[in-house]
Amino acid sequence: MTTEPNRTAGRAPEAVYIHIPFCTNKCFYCDFNSYVLKDQPVMDYLRALDREMEQTVAVTPPGTIKSIFVGGGTPTVLKPDEMAFFLASVRKHFPNWSDDIEFSMEANPGTTDLHKMQVMKDGGVNRVSFGVQAFQNKLLGEIGRIHNTDDVYRSLENAHKVGLHNLSIDLMFGLPNQTVEMLDESITRALELGLPHYSIYSLKVEENTLFHTLFNKNKLPLPSEDDELAMYKLLMDRMRGEGYKQYEISNFAKPGKESRHNITYWKNEDYYGFGAGAHGYVGHKRHINIKGVNPYNEAASKGLPRLEEFEVPREEAMEDFMMVGLRMLDGMESGRFREQFGVSVEEVFAAPLEKMTGFGLIERRGDGIEGYKLSEKGILFGNDVFGAFIGHLTVEA
Repeated sequence: MTTEPNRTAGRAPEAVYIHIPFCTNKCFYCDFNSYVLKDQPVMDYLRALDREMEQTVAVTPPGTIKSIFVGGGTPTVLKPDEMAFFLASVRKHFPNWSDDIEFSMEANPGTTDLHKMQVMKDGGVNRVSFGVQAFQNKLLGEIGRIHNTDDVYRSLENAHKVGLHNLSIDLMFGLPNQTVEMLDESITRALELGLPHYSIYSLKVEENTLFHTLFNKNKLPLPSEDDELAMYKLLMDRMRGEGYKQYEISNFAKPGKESRHNITYWKNEDYYGFGAGAHGYVGHKRHINIKGVNPYNEAASKGLPRLEEFEVPREEAMEDFMMVGLRMLDGMESGRFREQFGVSVEEVFAAPLEKMTGFGLIERRGDGIEGYKLSEKGILFGNDVFGAFIGHLTVEA
């Protein structure tokens, strides 16, 4: 398939991702673009971020901003004065916010005292996602986390005290030495908090991590595949039983509390990406920023700090649409596919649709919207489904 990309002008971006790459330490499973905070030029980095935002909006003005997500690293390692400078910078370059903007910031328990939480709220943050991962202190130590469960409760209490109630926590399963019973306990303690949103991810052993090194030496005691599958089924049953909708493979929310920023990604919509190593997607073009802190700072002083920028080929955009769209349990919308690409999804992906439907892994949506979604069985084997669409068009071509 060699048709030129659809160059229909889209709306101005309405979503912003900003990367704060600093951490107190590097977790054993983490391959994100992050650096231990000690001796880092934090204010130089925040000024470089300010310049990147200024240069970007001069070229590509924003629409009304509906979501901002600050990730990392650990954004909450910023000191209160650094946090205030950063949030003022964001507001300066993106002054036009929707009335119901979702402004999320990732946080680690233990890096968010009452003062910092107040600075965050005053700066516009209205949603905080805490990286809890587990409720067993021993397990937290074994994966390189520096917080304990007391820090979790204290951090959540501080958030509530300053009026931040739209909160989420991350948990992980499939961790070394983790049992189904341990996950069950973590889910119980998480649900006791009564939060509006939970993200629960399976461990992936990524390259350039301590866990990868141990895995290659056969020294990483991971749960069996059967136990990991039992963990996933358990968490789905527990969350559903407490009234949480599984709206994406790894995410559960009370009605109306889904992460609107992440849905931007899953609907393949445009978003700005700022900071070292950040990715952005605007006007059919993806960009990747320079990764290192000092190289990023230096590059931003001379222009946009791009490592790479490229137009996404139409075939790749179609595959991305299917892969991310099927992550949402409501499924992908055939109408949006036709609107974006000018052809029907069945015309482009007849073979994988037929194959995955035949295996009982995907099915047609049943909510009055034309499209496809993962079946109950397909949810358990999502990666196999997504893989069926990736590379399909290049092979066909």
